[in-house]
Amino acid sequence: MPEHDLVVIGAGPGGYVAAIRAAQLGMNVACIEEANALGGTCLRIGCIPSKALLEASELYKMAQHHLSEYGVTVGDVKLDLPAMMKRKDTVVTGLTNGIAGLFRKNKITRYTGRGRIVAPGKVAVEGAQPVEITAKKIIIATGSRSAPLKGVEVDGTMIGTSTEALSFPEVPKHLVVIGAGVIGLELGCVWARLGAKVTVLEYLDRILPGMDTEIATEAQKILQKQGLEFRLGMRVTGARVKGAGCVVECDGQPPIECDRVLLAVGRLPNTDDIGLEKLNVARNQRGFITIDPHSFETSIPGIYAIGDCIPGPMLAHKAEEEGVACAEGIAGKYCHVNYDAIPGVVYTDPEIASVGKTEEQLKDSGIPYRKGLFPFIANGRAKAIGRTEGRVKILAHAETDRVLGVHIIGAHAGDLIAEAVAAIEFGASSEDIARTSHAHPTLAEAIKEAAYAVDGRTIHM
Repeated sequence: MPEHDLVVIGAGPGGYVAAIRAAQLGMNVACIEEANALGGTCLRIGCIPSKALLEASELYKMAQHHLSEYGVTVGDVKLDLPAMMKRKDTVVTGLTNGIAGLFRKNKITRYTGRGRIVAPGKVAVEGAQPVEITAKKIIIATGSRSAPLKGVEVDGTMIGTSTEALSFPEVPKHLVVIGAGVIGLELGCVWARLGAKVTVLEYLDRILPGMDTEIATEAQKILQKQGLEFRLGMRVTGARVKGAGCVVECDGQPPIECDRVLLAVGRLPNTDDIGLEKLNVARNQRGFITIDPHSFETSIPGIYAIGDCIPGPMLAHKAEEEGVACAEGIAGKYCHVNYDAIPGVVYTDPEIASVGKTEEQLKDSGIPYRKGLFPFIANGRAKAIGRTEGRVKILAHAETDRVLGVHIIGAHAGDLIAEAVAAIEFGASSEDIARTSHAHPTLAEAIKEAAYAVDGRTIHM
């Protein structure tokens, strides 16, 4: 029976990073992954392929409608969807192969199959080559899956999840997206840019639940101008294939006929059928594994859990932070993740990025704050590149001036938010940001100006 110091179940962003860090710390590490390719949902059928399609579809839209504004004249622009899909798959394959190379470099033993914990310190690998392995420690990093919705009959073709929406064989004439969260908006934008009519149905009275309301409201206005149709306050009661298309039913509304349906109402942890029931590993009502927040250890000593299968934002980089922290904790080092400094990004156009508290959260908590806003239309670089939509919003404590939250909608917001994350991580004030020199002309100057605005002394507006 093979023996290891640590076995990681799952090779997604949390799992493979935990395995690599543990190996760097001198442990004999194994990683069990059911899929043939490493990288988990994010790399194979999530973050990476969706970003490849977002970039490709944005270039197509630019070539079709906007290059002439820059003095670039092109001929008849045509969509080659198979080539676009092939490039996406090539990007994914290159990265999954890269992780396999990192496993070899760090001498991590890879097992292909489904990992099931049969006892503390013992894991069975179920697959083409079944084997039982022993380990002093076990990390569960099994990720998540798309959540179902009662009445929606997912067939994996006409009615599907994000997995299917990444590989449509043709552009739908009419795509209905159920759910106005990150996944629904990103993939809705992809297909809208490529020519589909996109209707987004959302149960709540707003898009992007959990994000700062002011920023989400502006995002909705911009996306509506781009052609997305939003129907808010809609309770979807059913969706089914009808003939060559689909029909979606909403409470109190006429049925909606369409070509395809994307179900994007959230995700659930993959914690079933991996041995937790037999061991009585504690989980909450939604199936998330309960852990000690200071060590990531479950209710069973020696078994840990990270990533989407524990409570918290279901983000790849959050899982990576937990993977590193958990491995270091197991090695006897400091184990900590600052959840107040975990950014979130929506890769629409413009991008939307956020870190820290929203204005609503501060109001609900009774925390006194000051707000600084600066629009990109007043930023020189934004004007030069023709990307003036959006703004930067900084929320700082009214008494200490410590930065509590930063929210950005605008070009490259996902890159710009890194400065705000560092500011929150190091306990910076808005004055610290305002006094930090920002190169000119850059989009980042909008962050400096928003910091000035907290104190009512914006320069360029």
